[in-house]
Amino acid sequence: MEYHFTHPKTFRYRILNENAKSKKALYVLHGYGQLSEFFIRKFQELTDEYIIIAPEGMHRFYLKGASGRVGASWMTKEARETDISDNLSYLDSLDAKLSAEYHFEEKYLLGFSQGGATAARWNQLGNSEFNAMILWASVFPPDLPNTIELDMKQKNYFVIGEEDEFYSTENQEKLIEEYLSKNYKIKRYKGKHDIINNTLTEILDELSNK
Repeated sequence: MEYHFTHPKTFRYRILNENAKSKKALYVLHGYGQLSEFFIRKFQELTDEYIIIAPEGMHRFYLKGASGRVGASWMTKEARETDISDNLSYLDSLDAKLSAEYHFEEKYLLGFSQGGATAARWNQLGNSEFNAMILWASVFPPDLPNTIELDMKQKNYFVIGEEDEFYSTENQEKLIEEYLSKNYKIKRYKGKHDIINNTLTEILDELSNK
């Protein structure tokens, strides 16, 4: 018989531009096998108009064998529902803490690759509220209710590189069709499975000029 019990855990996150006077937050959730320390560096070129916050997935592991480089994951198929619940609790608590400290006026959420599924769940099932969400090279979680967001207060984007090595042209078209059906705006760029700053800057500029 399997049982569960709850015990406190220490979570790790990184912040860029924490001393800025900005009232805008951009939460960025990394992909599978990445660490917040390195993922947040992809956003160094962004203006200090945003405080960048990179939470790290709960599960760390060696990328190859039993030593060497370490990565993190948000969840696997094992104990999936428990990990989803723990992720939501962790992220909501982090946002409550930082929102009280920084008094954000706007909050944006970006999920890259595996982090996109966690971002989508957090946006829809969590207690935190966001002005916009960007899902980057990510499959929308099939377990979420299949509803179309009609609340125009939030702007949602789906971004993917035309040469993304994890998605064939056919799969990209299927993804785009699905996101369009959910009222997402589509952004494509010439590049692979990575964060491209000029595309992200274009999106953030659009959001600022809404």
